[in-house]
Amino acid sequence: MHDTLLYNALVVNECRKAIGYVVIDGEFILAVGEGEPPVAIAEACREKIDLGGAMLLPGVIDDQVHFRDPGLTHKADLSTESRAAVAGGVTSYMDMPNTKPPTVTVEAVADKLRHASDVSLANYSFFIGATNDNIDQLLLCDYSRVPGVKLFLGSSTGNMLVDEEEALTRIFRDVPALVAIHSEDEATIRANRERYVAAHGEDLPVSYHPLIRSHEACMISTKRAIARAERYGTRLHVLHVSTAGEVAMFSDEPLSRKRITSEVCVHHLWYTDADYSTLGTRVKMNPAVKTAADRDALRRGLLDGRIDIVATDHAPHLLSEKEGNALTAASGAPMVQFSLPVMLELADRGVFTTELVVEKMCHAPAELYHIDRRGYIRAGYYADLAVVSPDTPYIVADDMVLSRCGWTPLAGTTLHNRVIMTYVNGRQVYCHGKIDDAVRGMELRYKAL
Repeated sequence: MHDTLLYNALVVNECRKAIGYVVIDGEFILAVGEGEPPVAIAEACREKIDLGGAMLLPGVIDDQVHFRDPGLTHKADLSTESRAAVAGGVTSYMDMPNTKPPTVTVEAVADKLRHASDVSLANYSFFIGATNDNIDQLLLCDYSRVPGVKLFLGSSTGNMLVDEEEALTRIFRDVPALVAIHSEDEATIRANRERYVAAHGEDLPVSYHPLIRSHEACMISTKRAIARAERYGTRLHVLHVSTAGEVAMFSDEPLSRKRITSEVCVHHLWYTDADYSTLGTRVKMNPAVKTAADRDALRRGLLDGRIDIVATDHAPHLLSEKEGNALTAASGAPMVQFSLPVMLELADRGVFTTELVVEKMCHAPAELYHIDRRGYIRAGYYADLAVVSPDTPYIVADDMVLSRCGWTPLAGTTLHNRVIMTYVNGRQVYCHGKIDDAVRGMELRYKAL
């Protein structure tokens, strides 16, 4: 007997939509088919679930989250944020190293992996962070278990800025792994900050945030990083691209041929600087949300292949930490619970197709990182699946948020696609608002670049 048959589903996978079925056996997908399942298959399954035409997608893979564990767990931890993830159809995540203490040693990565195995409901992985003086740790790291090196070229939460030329050269030249960068030029940011403070004082409204963390800061840093990567043959990945100028720096060739890739975050595809007037510091992010022209260029970049994947940069803070102005309010917001519904909302509005959403949130992250047997609905792959009910309008509210921080910039927004079930490694972890806290995710594994 097999475990579960999901049928009468609109399966969205590998650039196709079709009514079909999926058979789950243990941790894996046993069979995928179009139309009605054969009688023999149905009779061989213990559980049969009629999805009533709901969409069945591969689980989302989010390559950039900040789950704040260890050291910042008053606002989030691996348990609470993985619960939020599975409620949003996110079945795998890659967590960033700017925790307290920062994850900058092989031992610190191992500690996180052990902790996640005890508490995480979703599949998990952890970047190792670069510093000005930890190249020995980066060279010791096992990159079959670590997605890559996170390098801050501009300071952000946790201030892990790497700015020494010798360190940068060794990281780009010697590290045998993907180098993922936060790309903003620190000197430009400092000069902008000093200029605006001198002109207007310390109490700068949040609308100054994209002027301080400006287009130029992003473009200078990204141009320099690409040139350095081309010089040394680095496998470079530029996180949370936010400007039209950066989009033009990337190639539109197929992902499989690229050595330099890019990511865009949901908030940069959804918001513009006009939203500061109504949402204030709730949309204060690093890099900053910028103009409508930038947002439109980012959308076009996804469509034409210059931007490769979509992620969240899920970065919870307490609302009390978001109080203040452009200089004092914390940057970042939770998004992992609503990233897939927001992207499907954009598909409903004709910005993208549903197939492209699945490609950029599920297939492409698996390909970009060479993740073992995830990101697709295929026989022999892990059964990481999300079921989404379309045409189900609801208004997002802070009290829906499962992240410990307890709020979302999306409060008051009407969405029309609701995640109703999530499977992680063949186990139903989320179903119509209820979470099975006994489920545990698995460590992600990576094939050689």
